[in-house]
Order: sequence, then structure tokens, then C-alpha cells
Amino acid sequence: KLILALVLVLSTPCAMAAESKIGFVNTERIFRESAPAVRASKKLEKEFAAREQEIQKLAKQFRDLQAHLEKETVTMSEGERRNKERDLANLSRDLQRSQREFREDLNLRRNEELASVQERANKVIQQIAEAEKFDLILQDPVVFASQKIDITDKVVKALEGRPDLAAAFKRVQ
Repeated sequence: KLILALVLVLSTPCAMAAESKIGFVNTERIFRESAPAVRASKKLEKEFAAREQEIQKLAKQFRDLQAHLEKETVTMSEGERRNKERDLANLSRDLQRSQREFREDLNLRRNEELASVQERANKVIQQIAEAEKFDLILQDPVVFASQKIDITDKVVKALEGRPDLAAAFKRVQ
């Protein structure tokens, strides 16, 4: 879509291009700075805090058992040492599995939240495009975009629910 839009813009005569109004939105900034993105990030932190603490507790148990085994290996019987090594291997496997599941679940939820933020941002971009009569608005990846056409700040402010922008959008519609 982006390539097609660029081809269309670049293929129009210079006179038409001068009349066209083009904007650019930095999606990465939207995901980093907008109010919905910040709320989503905090929500994910709360949602996964307990599991992260469990994993840290399991990691501490692993380190403690490993240190105990290294320290006491000389004084342990062969059978006791094998049991401790087996316990350490099992704990290591449990820790790795828990970490992998945690990362997978976190990535899945993060992607869900980012999709929601992207959907809201797209609606706001559409409203800004209609309100300010843009002919084309591009999103990442773009190699270069001048600050003159960067409307990311407007989108971030609109996502914060600023009443002055919301009123402007309603007047246009």
C-alpha cells in the first residue's frame, strides 16, 4: 500500500504535488509516548508482576542450590551429590520452561495491546486527515520525513483525549 501510494504521489505532475498535503506519523513514537500505550504498558506490568516474581524466586532457589552443591560437594556422599545434581537439573528445566512460557505469554499480550493502540491511533489519524484535509498520510517504515509533515505530536495529543482536538474533529464531521 505504501509503495503504491508513493508511486501515485511521485507520478503526479509537480503542480499537483505542490497542492497535495502530505503527513507522516512515527508509529514507534505512538507506541512509546501515547497515553493508551503507556496505560497498556502499565497494565501489562501489573498483569505479569506476580509471574515475574515467581520466576525470580525460582531463579534464586536454583542459584542457592547450585551454590550449596558447589560448596558442599566434597563433604557429600556420592548418592546425596547425585540427588542434589538431579534436583538442580530439574529446577533448571522448570526455570527455563517458566521463563519461556512467561516470554511467550507476555509477547502475546503485548501484541494484543499494541494492536489495540494501533487501531485507536489509526482512527485518530483518519480524523486528523479529514479535519486538516490531508491527501496522504504515511506511517513507518519511511526512510526520511521532514518535520514539516510529521503529525505524530498531533496524534499523540489526540490519543490523550485532549478536548480541543476532539472538538475540532467533531466540527469537521
